[in-house]
Amino acid sequence: MTLLALSRVAVGWPGQESVLSDVTFSLARGARVGVVGPNGSGKTSLFHTIAGILAPQDGTVCLSGQLLRKGQFLPEVALVFQQADDQLFCPTLGEDVAFGARNLGLSEQEVALRVANALHACGLTGLEGRPVYQLSGGEKRRACIAGALVMQPSLLLLDEPSAALDLRSRRRLINLLAGMDQAMLIASHDLELVLELCARVIVLDEGRICADGPTRDVLGDAALMAAHGQEVPHSLTPHDTARHKHRQQTRR
Repeated sequence: MTLLALSRVAVGWPGQESVLSDVTFSLARGARVGVVGPNGSGKTSLFHTIAGILAPQDGTVCLSGQLLRKGQFLPEVALVFQQADDQLFCPTLGEDVAFGARNLGLSEQEVALRVANALHACGLTGLEGRPVYQLSGGEKRRACIAGALVMQPSLLLLDEPSAALDLRSRRRLINLLAGMDQAMLIASHDLELVLELCARVIVLDEGRICADGPTRDVLGDAALMAAHGQEVPHSLTPHDTARHKHRQQTRR
């Protein structure tokens, strides 16, 4: 069942080139789709448009069959910013995660239940009273996701979720996202993360969709990747593995 549908979306400002042009794709409920491309390709603008922060100059964005408008409150869509510090602003972790739910007008009992569930899902139980500035980079990233989960969204927009994370925090993030039921659009330069989490990937460059298909097929296309400033992930380059085995055998 289709959750999100964009049709010929264009975004820009008067007198300037469009940052998005003729963007058309759909997303099924529960699907995870990667969005890759060079810096400035329009990934963040795409997410801001879907979240209702930017309004299309042309085209339509529909969520669950309903046409979206700029500034419309969308509890079904949760945007997780690239920089965690841009999203976390309350004194403590618990207050920050509760902020969105409280602004839905829910009872304190329901807020507390949602916060507890979100913190548990993100591996943050017991840290409710910790000042936000004392959280590690990985904890901050998971705190942002917890703040999104309390809204019980159908769609998560994750902008560079693994940026600046160490290997342990990155693995914990991947495991967290892999176990979630929400549909996701994941914009990332971490192509191995996209390969592991997403069955489908969209390549965006200069505001246009240049490819949209199965992740292994798209990311494994060396010519396509090179044309849009990307590299084939190491796990999709078997000749590297063969050379590694040859070096090991030679050393023996």
